Amino acid sequence: MKTVQVDVAIIGAGSAGLPAYRAAKAAGASVILIEGGPHGTTCARVGCMPSKLLIAAAEAAHAASHTAPFGVHVDGPIRIDGREVMRRVKSERDRLVGSVLDSVEAIPAHEKLSGYAHFIDDGLLQVGDHTRVRARSIVIATGSSPVIPQKYRALGNRVIVNDDVFEWNDLPRRIAVIGAGVIGLELGQALAYLGVDVTVIGARGRVGPLSDPDIKDYAKKIFSTSFRFETRAEVEAVERIGDSVHIRYRNDGGNVIEESFDYVLVTAGRKPNFDRLGLRNTSLTLNHDGGPAFDPNTLQVGNQPVFIAGDANGVLAIQHEASDEGRAAGTNAANFPRVFPLIRRAPIAIVFSDPGISMVGARYADLAPGSFVTGEVSFEDQGRSRVMLRNRGLMHVYADKATRKLLGAEWIGPDAEHIAHLLAWALQMKLTVDSILEMPFYHPVVEEGLRTALRNSVAALNATE
Repeated sequence: MKTVQVDVAIIGAGSAGLPAYRAAKAAGASVILIEGGPHGTTCARVGCMPSKLLIAAAEAAHAASHTAPFGVHVDGPIRIDGREVMRRVKSERDRLVGSVLDSVEAIPAHEKLSGYAHFIDDGLLQVGDHTRVRARSIVIATGSSPVIPQKYRALGNRVIVNDDVFEWNDLPRRIAVIGAGVIGLELGQALAYLGVDVTVIGARGRVGPLSDPDIKDYAKKIFSTSFRFETRAEVEAVERIGDSVHIRYRNDGGNVIEESFDYVLVTAGRKPNFDRLGLRNTSLTLNHDGGPAFDPNTLQVGNQPVFIAGDANGVLAIQHEASDEGRAAGTNAANFPRVFPLIRRAPIAIVFSDPGISMVGARYADLAPGSFVTGEVSFEDQGRSRVMLRNRGLMHVYADKATRKLLGAEWIGPDAEHIAHLLAWALQMKLTVDSILEMPFYHPVVEEGLRTALRNSVAALNATE
């Protein structure tokens, strides 16, 4: 057993850990990067990128099967080859992972360790059965893992999580998706567009991240045209029968429905990866779920030289946020006891569905009633959207009554991922809705729908004066 002494030890070499390593190095600290699992980041291996590859195939299939309204007729039915779809998904996924592996390979050998790390004491880690690391500061960037509720665990290889989808060699015939969050909606719709019979079963009325009741109701109707969508259902029993899964559930109307599926895809949330860390061997203050109690502004655990970044802290499980947190945690670890708060960017969330869902700034549910006005636009008769036959969507923007500043927005509609960036930039610049309307809006573009919503918010503000 060898012992290594460094200024900063970073546990986890993913979307937060790698930036933490680079930031600590840039601050002049001696650093060691520890990884027990596969390298390549969750985003590249089983998250953002492979899911977008599957969605891209789904969009191609959907577009090819909806050309007739334009007067463009394709002879014969569209043929979807599941093996070819998955072959491209895995091939491109491997290429993306490879680029991350190249960056890890470039790290000097003495600055990285392979093996799972756990605390022996404050500031002392054991990595695998071969190395002990004594560090002045430690960054926990161990990521998160999908949660599989107990009732599904007896299903063996018939219950899967999103990670497993990207290892398929072919597409299944029927699948049940448990959970109507972002992952459930994205993968559920993508598989449905690729010819899979999909049922999405939610429990609490959730439709992705949406909190605005009107937008949520509209989105539910949209997704119900892609797959069977039960937003408020109770799964009463699941049973594996051969290579199938039999599910009995009670829907919102009280009806009991029984169906069989090839797989059950569980998208019921994720939990931080703390199980292997031995946190109880330290003097760190732990919260009710066994994770470290930390300051979300500085990412520091209590007053200790320990920082937690990325999905492990559960604040914002988004790639660019994990990267920002990693840099902040690495910098603070290197400079401890001088610790600085993280300056966060404007909140932005995107669901890569059809049409897309976006949220910017404050959620509707978090705004104080009576303190804001809402500007609305329907994309159903919006010029460019109608031209492209992509005219489905409803948008709400929220403006503060006192300052006229943009507070946030929630919507489902065409090109939502691009419009979201415009609004996030405006929000980060603390612009009023009047100032945003002074910006150029070309004709004819989908962004003219945003202009309509902003104009309606201005009219509502003026009516309150």
